[in-house]
Amino acid sequence: MSTYQARGRAARDGSQPVGRPVRVDRRTKDLTKRLRPGDLAVIDHADIDRVSAEALVACQPAAVLNAARSTTGRYPNLGPQILHDAGILHVDDLGPEVMALTEGTLAEVQDGALVVDGRQVASGTVQTAQTIEADQTLARIGLSHQLEAFAANTMEYLKRERALLLDGVGIPDIVTPIKGRHVLVVVRGYHYKEDLRTLQHYIREYKPVLIGVDGGADALREIGRRPDLIVGDMDSVSDEALRCGAEVVVHAYRDGRAPGLDRVRSLGVEPVVFPATGTSEDIAMLLADDAGAELIVAVGTHATLVEFLDKGRAGMASTFLTRLRVGSKLVDAKGVSRLYRSRISAASLVFLVLAGLLALTAALAATPGGQAMLQAVWARWDDFVSWLGRLLT
Repeated sequence: MSTYQARGRAARDGSQPVGRPVRVDRRTKDLTKRLRPGDLAVIDHADIDRVSAEALVACQPAAVLNAARSTTGRYPNLGPQILHDAGILHVDDLGPEVMALTEGTLAEVQDGALVVDGRQVASGTVQTAQTIEADQTLARIGLSHQLEAFAANTMEYLKRERALLLDGVGIPDIVTPIKGRHVLVVVRGYHYKEDLRTLQHYIREYKPVLIGVDGGADALREIGRRPDLIVGDMDSVSDEALRCGAEVVVHAYRDGRAPGLDRVRSLGVEPVVFPATGTSEDIAMLLADDAGAELIVAVGTHATLVEFLDKGRAGMASTFLTRLRVGSKLVDAKGVSRLYRSRISAASLVFLVLAGLLALTAALAATPGGQAMLQAVWARWDDFVSWLGRLLT
């Protein structure tokens, strides 16, 4: 166990208070941009999802203090268990007053209470294996209600966006050539780093069109690739990625409002605007499909029921229906890596080396210079065998 994990577990058990600077933000993904190891992360995040929890764990805070309930019972979310497994103190349901703390305030956690200058400012429930399991059990019981809500929301979304989903009405034209090519859509989501590592050979051989969805553009740059297309509302992509030369598509609301548009234009980049009510990863797939992609490979996207629920009901319907629209063109990155990974046995490698040596020997024997070289090699080999024999006897 690391020193950090030991400190976290001791704090979670209440045996060692944590006195650290406070970092406060209602948006977890914004908080992780400035969160440092040992800080106290104060968030207001109901139903902490897997991606947010993994981002928090990567920052190594001393504690995560949630103003909201980390599991509301809406569905069995994975975030609290991830925080617990990482040994991070996690206090739940502290109440909205904790969000009024000033950034950088020094505070400590004592038995689920947040203390500043010896004064208790908020109190919540320390999450343990037992409390997490109890919350998850109740959430699984209530999952049927979420499925009913999902079905209703899907029908509503289909009515609202049927022209876009069925006929492609409203999909803007882009200049990036996609027709007849493979497309790799990268979202900085579930296991995206592992998926990208396994797909390196695929990228080198097939040279797919690289689409980064918001922070997915930075994920591509981290492995030395320049995205061809960047799609999203531009709230989590870096300025460097936006200026890398990729075509930019700004995701806008249906009424035309595009919060990321001014930011992109301020960098000297003129983007394409795509108004749609779906999520950014959905419109990236719709763009690729409408432009004639032969295959769409998805990295870090949502595929399972729990992952859909992690997005919230508003995002579930668009992702579900977009996957139905794209159909057999869409392949999950893990499936591609399993199909594409080469499996060469040790026996095949030995045979290949021996065949190469035999071919080299035959080529040398066919020329006078090669014959002289082989004779010299044979003489050296004979000397070595004689020396070894004398050594053993």
